[in-house]
Amino acid sequence: MKIGNIVSDWLEMSAGMPQGSYLGPLTFVILIDSLQPACMTHKYVDDTTMTEILNKSAGSCMQSFVEELVQQSTEAGMIVNGRETKEMLIGAALLKAPPPLVILNYAPVERVATFKLLGVHVASDLK
Repeated sequence: MKIGNIVSDWLEMSAGMPQGSYLGPLTFVILIDSLQPACMTHKYVDDTTMTEILNKSAGSCMQSFVEELVQQSTEAGMIVNGRETKEMLIGAALLKAPPPLVILNYAPVERVATFKLLGVHVASDLK
C-alpha cells in the first residue's frame, strides 16, 4: 500500500482470497464442500448445520462430530465461529436427561429453544 511517499512493507499471507475477487466465492464453496463430518450435514453458503438422530436409549456423538468438523476446518484454513454456533434438541431428547453441552474451542456451545436458519425461525417444539 502506498500513501503519499510512504510505502508499506510486503506481508506474506498463508491463506486468504482478495475480497471482491471473482474466484473468492467459488474457492469458499470448494473449501466448505470439503467439510464432511460423520453425521448428516446441510450446507448453504457459509452456514453448516449438523444433525444427529438418536434412538431413545442411544447416547449423543455430537461432541465427536464437532471436533471432527473443527479439525477439517482447520486443515482447510478456516475457523469455526463459536459465537455463531448453536445447539438445539428436538423431540424425546427434551423429555429425558439431555446430553452434556457440546464444547467448542474450550467453551460450551449455547443450547437454544429457537433459532433462525436461513431466514426461517425453527423451534425445538417444531411449532
